[in-house]
Amino acid sequence: MGKQMTEMLKGTLEGIVLAILAVGAAHGAEITARLRERGFTDIAEGTVYALLVRIEQKGLVDVEKVPSEKGPPRKVYSLSAQGRDYLDEFWTSWNFLTNQLTDLKTDAHERGH
Repeated sequence: MGKQMTEMLKGTLEGIVLAILAVGAAHGAEITARLRERGFTDIAEGTVYALLVRIEQKGLVDVEKVPSEKGPPRKVYSLSAQGRDYLDEFWTSWNFLTNQLTDLKTDAHERGH
């Protein structure tokens, strides 16, 4: 993944993880696996865990400790009501940005650039 993609992901990874949790509750390793299944192969598990701490502190997720067969209980994350609102706002912003970028690309293409 190039530097430009890494920088773009910094601003959107929260929304991407919340979108993954909107599909279903998961623990950190499952979230990382789901990201990788979707092509986000360069995102480190540590990055995901740091992000989970931040979104938990913001109240965007509910956390349930579930017993683990190996080691301490696992934290399972699910979208909170506040997280759903945040995700709705994320998609609104995302749609605006993608529409504007598509228009800019079309304009540049039509001008031969």
